[in-house]
Amino acid sequence: MNRRPNILLLMADQLAAPYLGAYGHPVVKSPVLDALAERGTRFTSAYSNSPLCAPARFTMMTGRRNSAIGAFDNASELPASIPTFAHHLRAGGYQTALAGKMHFVGPDQLHGFEERLTTDIYPADFGWTPNWDDAENRVDWWFHNMASVRFAGVADSSNQLDYDDEVAFRAVRKLRDLARSNDERPWMLTVSFTHPHDPYIARPGYWDRYDHDAIDMPTVGDIPLDRLDPHSRRLRHVSAMDDGPVTEAHIRNARHAYYSSIAYVDDQIGTILRTLTTCGMADGTVALFTADHGDMLGERGLWYKMNFFEGACRIPLIVAGPGVNVGSVDAHVSLVDLLPTLLGLAGVDAPHDADGTSLVPLLAGDAEPGRRVYGEYLGEGAVAPIFMIRDGVHKYVHCDADPPQLFDLSNDPLELTNLAAEPAQAGTVAALDRAVHKRWDTKAVNEAVLTSQRQRHIVDNALRTGHRTPWDYQPFVDESERFMRNHFDLNVVESSRRFPPVGPS
Repeated sequence: MNRRPNILLLMADQLAAPYLGAYGHPVVKSPVLDALAERGTRFTSAYSNSPLCAPARFTMMTGRRNSAIGAFDNASELPASIPTFAHHLRAGGYQTALAGKMHFVGPDQLHGFEERLTTDIYPADFGWTPNWDDAENRVDWWFHNMASVRFAGVADSSNQLDYDDEVAFRAVRKLRDLARSNDERPWMLTVSFTHPHDPYIARPGYWDRYDHDAIDMPTVGDIPLDRLDPHSRRLRHVSAMDDGPVTEAHIRNARHAYYSSIAYVDDQIGTILRTLTTCGMADGTVALFTADHGDMLGERGLWYKMNFFEGACRIPLIVAGPGVNVGSVDAHVSLVDLLPTLLGLAGVDAPHDADGTSLVPLLAGDAEPGRRVYGEYLGEGAVAPIFMIRDGVHKYVHCDADPPQLFDLSNDPLELTNLAAEPAQAGTVAALDRAVHKRWDTKAVNEAVLTSQRQRHIVDNALRTGHRTPWDYQPFVDESERFMRNHFDLNVVESSRRFPPVGPS
């Protein structure tokens, strides 16, 4: 019997593609992910469709563009009626489980996963809803600020380390349970870490893997405010990047901790992949590694994400396993392609309304020239929707509130020269602008964002009044059904939980 492959989706948070050895970084230590790339397909031009946690993940899970599903920002609800890859795979005969962060907002905290092994690290309510009606006002208790940079360094424990330690533990336990299970269905397990997302903190053992003086500094240093594009200026304000000094020592510490956190995630993934092998499931499993978005890490004087420069939106995508070609793919791809790809690997029909396209032909070594990537940013720091098209050598960024941007990444990989006003580029700008308006009704998207924000502010205020009923996921473990209890047969317990199994005495 030709069994369909198991699928293991591994995710990091806020990991830009250039900060991995597999993508050419000379300092970062990521041997596990580098080895995964060496035995599989590495996509060199993979993008986040929306460089912010929740919108990126919702687009990835549904195969739909952000504005079509209301995935505007980190407090947007993913409607329970919208099918995800977990729904499709589960209906197609797969076991589906999630360990770690997916940033679901709203009462539905499963979205097709049959089992969720941990809670989320971020809130499930509407408290982080932006307010474009008052875009100048910073909400200090949830907006980014520069404390992550100024206080970057070493710590034995942190909020995020506590979380990711648990994610790794639960994922390993789940793999062992799958190996011991009598359930003959193939499985799909998503394991999603919150590192190397800020705050930039690392355990001493990971910090010590790097020579501090060898930590590279930003290639493009701080750009004066009067030379920045309008959105970059707004990001400097919304994350309070100019409210105090950021020294060279701060920047080096933050990048050192970020690199150390990548090494930490790499180690956790190594443990998971070794468990997969130990449990005899590696040969029948396709493993995918990606991230929701990147991190500017001080490039251009910017930090975190929320823009369409390469540091914030270009992500790693590595796939390895049975039937996957060994090599690299330069075609433009994005997270919205993950749903049809996962379904294609599983032999499950993709929905007709998917905005992404399957990468399975590319994984088999086929060429697919002319692919475009489309992106939307609709969250905090913006004052109107921002749209991006990656086409050939060009990246085009449109916002009704700002002048357009056009970059030729073949000749200007650092995106230092905006060509949008160059007469020689008028034809390219006009063609890409037509493509924007063919795909989006920009004014309708703007109105939808504003309406959603206003509604969510009303709901959030009401739900904070009086008795609060949280939406945050509560993992339940029935301890009366674990380990040894007196309604079990001790011999059955001991034999059934042992792996590899042993025969009868």
